[in-house]
Amino acid sequence: MKNESSEALEDRIGYHFHNRYLLECALTHTSYANEQKIRRYEDYERLEFLGDAVLEMVSSAFLYNEYPDKHEGDLTKIRASLVCEPALAYCARDIHLEDFIRLGKGEEAGGGREKDSIISDVCEAVIGAMYLDSGGVDAPREFILRFILSDLEGKLLFYDAKSILMERCQKMQKSLSYEIVDEEGPNHCRVYTAAAIIDGKEEARGDGKSKKAAEQQAAYQVLLRWKNTTKQE
Repeated sequence: MKNESSEALEDRIGYHFHNRYLLECALTHTSYANEQKIRRYEDYERLEFLGDAVLEMVSSAFLYNEYPDKHEGDLTKIRASLVCEPALAYCARDIHLEDFIRLGKGEEAGGGREKDSIISDVCEAVIGAMYLDSGGVDAPREFILRFILSDLEGKLLFYDAKSILMERCQKMQKSLSYEIVDEEGPNHCRVYTAAAIIDGKEEARGDGKSKKAAEQQAAYQVLLRWKNTTKQE
């Protein structure tokens, strides 16, 4: 069980709050707030609502400028890939945001600290807290560009790995399937291993906290290998 000082998180993201209460609320899950006899902090839900809107605005403007030749439908698809629940959770884990979340005892015991839904919600809440604390969009924009929209090509390849691999296999007239070949850990913190199988041959394996995440990682490993092989040629 982890719940590190929020000051360490501020150092990690490079932004220090004037109103620390906002950050503390952003890190407080409903289960924790409800357990406290004296509610020191609100939970993150209202801040998440605000942060979601800020994230959509910043990412939309970024993609509009980054891809001047793409149509609205394509931009919407790219944005959805970059700010969906698994994508946000993936980025949040890079800064170990899960270590700072306050969870109730039941949610903690149920593996809440590892749930994409909670981690992504807290990430949006932190964005909302930064917006209120700084009085504008500049600070959250810097956070979003640095931790969520960086390495755009690599992240799009990862987030869309299964669909990209399927399209390439269809063009090459090859069959593609996935098989869960291993699973370890307790029920609330299971780790699955999936194999990507192309034309009956195992091409790569990937691990994840869900079967879908493991398949995504396996597909990504195949695409990375193909990409590296092409560069060498």
